[in-house]
Amino acid sequence: MDARLNYVTGPTTGKTFKHLMAAGRALKESPLPAVTQELVALRVSQINGCAACIDMHTKEAAAAGETPVRLNLVAAWREATVFTEAERAALEVAEQGTRVADAGEGVSDEVWARAAGHYDEGQLTALTVLVSFMNMVNRLNIIARRPAGDYEVGQAH
Repeated sequence: MDARLNYVTGPTTGKTFKHLMAAGRALKESPLPAVTQELVALRVSQINGCAACIDMHTKEAAAAGETPVRLNLVAAWREATVFTEAERAALEVAEQGTRVADAGEGVSDEVWARAAGHYDEGQLTALTVLVSFMNMVNRLNIIARRPAGDYEVGQAH
């Protein structure tokens, strides 16, 4: 499978892509725990069906020490006992923030309150931006039909 276009180095999009990836790198340095970031990125990508991002975030999380059991259970986190309450709250925000059209209101006050019980304002800001960022990148990859499977850990995006 070949991508429809190369938005990474294309003549009109290369500069834009560099700025987008700078935003992604800034998120990595946010106060939101790194493991939570990878779980959220993976879950958003699963919901959106972005194979390239699922590939990347599964491999990055595994390289950072995430277990195969937890990675395999992200899609069914509600029924899994392997996630902390804080991770579960972040995953719930990620789901509602991704399925905004389905929820009607976006992230409910109840879900937000649960997350606010585990994360401070800086972490909540990072979580919100991460969910939004991942939705944008997922859509970019899906529209461009970026293939999956060949991502290598630490690879420049």
